[in-house]
Amino acid sequence: MKEMKGITLIALTITIVLLLILATISFYSGKETIEKAKLQELKTNMLLIQAKAKEYVEEVNFRMGIIPDKQNTNKIEARKEIYEDGQNLKVATNIPSEFNLTDEESCYQLTNQTIEKWGLDKLEDEIDDYFLVFDEISERVEVYYREGYNGQYSLTDIEKIGQTQE
Repeated sequence: MKEMKGITLIALTITIVLLLILATISFYSGKETIEKAKLQELKTNMLLIQAKAKEYVEEVNFRMGIIPDKQNTNKIEARKEIYEDGQNLKVATNIPSEFNLTDEESCYQLTNQTIEKWGLDKLEDEIDDYFLVFDEISERVEVYYREGYNGQYSLTDIEKIGQTQE
């Protein structure tokens, strides 16, 4: 009897099917990992911007000291001087309707000088996509991103997405 050497057609088919299954699994898990990485990068950028913007709020508070509400005009002037003068921030224009902002006067955008000063040079191409909203009452700073992530645009909402995915 003659010995046959080689691989059978059935063994070859099974091997190919298994390889396709493994490739599909790794493709989808890799895709999920990439999405999580993009979300983390966006959150990190927004947190850095928020932290730097809070420095502006603290600078206003330092200059003004603890002020009663009746002196808000001075505080507003101090904020304008710190936020806008010297090309630190610019008053936002073309605010996306998805942000649902009612007070557009307290909405600012980054400038090239700002990102250079803050050391956020990697955001250079995206500076028009980030918006800062300063809440006068709570002195909170909210960061918005024009492109959003899964229908969410503010840092607060994007952080909630990250918590549910973990």
